[in-house]
Amino acid sequence: MQNTKKKLFSITNLKKYFPIAKSSVFQKEKLYVKANEDVSIDIYEGETFGLVGESGCGKSTLGRVILQLYEQTSGNTLYYGRSREEIAPEYVKKTLSAPEKYLNLYKDAKAKADKITAQVEAEGENASFFLLQEKNLADANAKAALMNVTKILGGLITVSEMKEGATILLNQHNVLVKIDKLNRKLTDIDASIDIYESKIKVDSAESDEKTIKSESATLNAFRAKKAKIIETIKALRIEEDRLQKEIDAIRAKYKDDEEFQKYEAMLDGGIDLARLQYREIRRLRKDLQIVFQDPYSSLDPRMTIGQIIEEGLVTHKYFKHGSPKMKEYILKVMRDCGLQDYMLHRYPHQFSGGQRQRVCIARALAVKPKFVVCDECVSALDVSIQSQIINLLLELKEKEHLTYLFISHDLSVVRYISDRIGVMYLGNLVELASSETIFKDPRHPYTVALLSSIPTTDPDDLNKERIILEGNIPSPIRPPEGCKFHTRCFMACDKCKRVPPPLVEIEPGHFVACHFTDRKIDEEGNYLFDMPKMEKKSSKLTELELSTED
Repeated sequence: MQNTKKKLFSITNLKKYFPIAKSSVFQKEKLYVKANEDVSIDIYEGETFGLVGESGCGKSTLGRVILQLYEQTSGNTLYYGRSREEIAPEYVKKTLSAPEKYLNLYKDAKAKADKITAQVEAEGENASFFLLQEKNLADANAKAALMNVTKILGGLITVSEMKEGATILLNQHNVLVKIDKLNRKLTDIDASIDIYESKIKVDSAESDEKTIKSESATLNAFRAKKAKIIETIKALRIEEDRLQKEIDAIRAKYKDDEEFQKYEAMLDGGIDLARLQYREIRRLRKDLQIVFQDPYSSLDPRMTIGQIIEEGLVTHKYFKHGSPKMKEYILKVMRDCGLQDYMLHRYPHQFSGGQRQRVCIARALAVKPKFVVCDECVSALDVSIQSQIINLLLELKEKEHLTYLFISHDLSVVRYISDRIGVMYLGNLVELASSETIFKDPRHPYTVALLSSIPTTDPDDLNKERIILEGNIPSPIRPPEGCKFHTRCFMACDKCKRVPPPLVEIEPGHFVACHFTDRKIDEEGNYLFDMPKMEKKSSKLTELELSTED
């Protein structure tokens, strides 16, 4: 079923390579740890997207790359939680100021990719690992370069009025930058008004009339300044609308031009997080939060819980330091996360593991985020505490309309909390579907093997045969050719060793990267294929059989 919710993230062909230091100064070839390879997913507002896989498959890296805590190697990460006009990023101005330059960058990247592709085709099966790696990166860079220009200019890159259209869009961008600066001033003024309103309320019973009069005059000055800024913003909005009509008139001329419409379809108003400057991504940190796996090392031991939560609120200008309303808000957030008021002045070492994780959640949610990465946030906790934290996350999700990326290797937990699940193996997504579909109708052999390994207390499941994956995950530096899973797959054939399977949609919303996409499990949970030779029954079942024989 097609997801009708508003898109929050669109991640396309994302790669994250960690370079390996050369063993000698004479070494020419570059080696990388390929943590994420061509990951493409959409995350929608209000959903919980689960990400599962074995340790070392790149789950945590993907979460951190999406938040730009790690710089991505290639690809596009578009964020729709705020309009591009609101942030007015510098890369938009640079592209509109010199459209020919960015168009030439794409042409150069495409020419390089075509040259390496021709070299690979000429060498055929003799093409070296390093040449194939270089081709892969060149193709990704060419795609990213095209997206960088078409997402801002669209079909204008194909017409003679490209420079004229870019100039109109640049003027519109400059107007939006001014509006953004004025909106930030309004935020500061609102915080000052809040302080003076609180002062007047307190001083009315304690201070003399002269002091109250002075504070009231300052308060009125701030209010007058706020009204003036609002009028300026209204005038700038009128100018923005005028410029929009001009660019719409140019685009209307080419409504029947197929090539124009092809690139116009690539036009996108999302914010490309990978292209933001430090100061720009810092402004979005309040929208994009993370709850780390270790609740011990992720909290500053020298700060009290109140100071830890306050730090983000002051940094993002929700309150000014010393504001009486801030303490009330911090206590409210703590209560929402299951923490008592008396804990406000305690230090992290005075809390248990579950309480510390609640503090981490309170710190993340205090700044009212739209997207939270939960990176193995319950794996270090006892089972009873895990259920409390999971229920807390679900409760806060409904209350605050949050979106989660829930990373875990515990399939039972992921099934309980997730709306959709992505299965990752060696940096690649191998299956993506709704939580119900993944557990009832898994199509990838790796997903089937993972589901068969879930521990259970149901005695009926003791008779169910388990699929044991032999061997370890291959090296992410030199992954196997073809399908990366073929070295451990019980259904692999010669084609799997040569041809990497693309991630294809076999049913609405169900994506699989496998050459064998037919059903693997029937409605009763029975396998529809011959069990692999490495199958092993549980030790408990073996004991039961031996005792029966005796």
